[in-house]
Amino acid sequence: MLLVAVIFDVVTSRKSGKYKRWRWEAVMLYIGIDLGTSAVKLLLMDEEGHIKNEISREYPLEFPRPGWSQQNPEDWKNAVLGGIPDLLASFDKSQVAGIGAGGQMHGLVVLDENDRVIRPAILWNDGRTARQTDYLNKEIGRETLSKYTGNIAFAGFTAPKILWMKENEPELYAAIAKIMLPKDYLVYRMTGVHATDYSDASGMLLLDVEHKCWSKEMCEICGVKEEWLAHLYESWQFVGTLKPDAAAALGLPESVKVCAGAGDNAAAAVGTGTVGKGHCNISLGTSGTVFISSEKFGVDATNGLHAFAHADGGWHLMGCMLSAASCNKWWMDDILKVTDKDYPAEQAPITRDKLGRNKVFFLPYLMGERSPINDTDARGTLIGLSMDTTRADITQAVLEGVAFAIRDSVETARSIGVEIPRSNICGGGAKSPLWCTIMANVLGIPLDILVTEQGPGYGGALLAMVCCGKYATVQEATNALVHVSRTIEPDAELTALYEERYQKFKQIYPTCKPLFKELAK
Repeated sequence: MLLVAVIFDVVTSRKSGKYKRWRWEAVMLYIGIDLGTSAVKLLLMDEEGHIKNEISREYPLEFPRPGWSQQNPEDWKNAVLGGIPDLLASFDKSQVAGIGAGGQMHGLVVLDENDRVIRPAILWNDGRTARQTDYLNKEIGRETLSKYTGNIAFAGFTAPKILWMKENEPELYAAIAKIMLPKDYLVYRMTGVHATDYSDASGMLLLDVEHKCWSKEMCEICGVKEEWLAHLYESWQFVGTLKPDAAAALGLPESVKVCAGAGDNAAAAVGTGTVGKGHCNISLGTSGTVFISSEKFGVDATNGLHAFAHADGGWHLMGCMLSAASCNKWWMDDILKVTDKDYPAEQAPITRDKLGRNKVFFLPYLMGERSPINDTDARGTLIGLSMDTTRADITQAVLEGVAFAIRDSVETARSIGVEIPRSNICGGGAKSPLWCTIMANVLGIPLDILVTEQGPGYGGALLAMVCCGKYATVQEATNALVHVSRTIEPDAELTALYEERYQKFKQIYPTCKPLFKELAK
């Protein structure tokens, strides 16, 4: 199906008066890739920002030991190579101009000199590197790490994973020729270019984020040869066109441009218009994030928030919790065994009069926690149960626990003078009106829901548009194409009730922390 735009011009001629001129122009299409933890989501977008088609392809997730999380990168590649032809089945493939990807961050993908994947990718939510993380933070030192990278070590970051490989899999470590992040593996298979962007590289703990270059000191500390690392790009920059074999597999012209793309949170921020100075986006996906864009580089005193480069060419502060919507999924699917994933039915008994009055609290640390506590030993906890506790009370506690943990990161940002008067909200969890209402009142700020909210995939497609020259800057693209649908305003009475509940929530983790460490032994 050929998509065309008809441009009608009316021109005044001195001799003949007014006459009509028709000009036919092809409407170009752009593919956005969202490489998630459980599935890849692909979308096709036109020049007006309209989504023409979407598909999803799932792949397995391995948990070989408690707290470990890994995947086979070939599953990602096969999902994309098989999915894009289906995405384009009813469209003229010659109209595709560019591809942009947003992907799960921090994952360690290692290739040997023959371009073969050496081992399953160790993912962002993997907790096996507690010892290596402690070594970096305590022996190398938080101040030193922050000086070199702008960040301290978290168990999910890439550098501790490399140290873990070096100590536990020396033969595989010795075979490393290239280190990649998940979405960069897709870009490499499509273009043959070993590339990464600044936003995704920021989460490796190998990048000097402020100066946007690899840190020689961190490479030396972690035993990383700089030739193993990718060439660095801004997210919208052109990396390459499709290799002949990739073009044939995808059914696309070899002329299709591929941009560097972005880490999933930065790509989602682009997709929600969270670019430029002082904008905020909250994402309730598998993980949960608070993303605050900035034109300047900055670090909070505790390093509780990540100080990363942004996909718009600037920087951002980000708080990341490891389990957000996945907490609700765990409770609904694994514990309650909800039929047909009817989550709204489970939330229906939680009426407005119950908000802010729940006696049950939930710590959402099912996979340990990153921001702002940075504790791999922390675990999910229900407290306040009694004989009259209902199923709905615990469901409500799960939703509220995630909201309280998000506020922990917001409060860290506020502690260094960052003002957050309002925020966008996106992700699977944001599809719940109840959860959005809870979140707005826990934070005490208006939350904007967007007309189109497709997360990293939409951001990836916008980056591809900039790469192909449709827009000059990321800011220009988001100004034109990202719009607010509705706003959830906080209620003063509910906000006051949740303030009281939050102050009690804040006491639970410090009380349980010594016990978590003992249980981890």
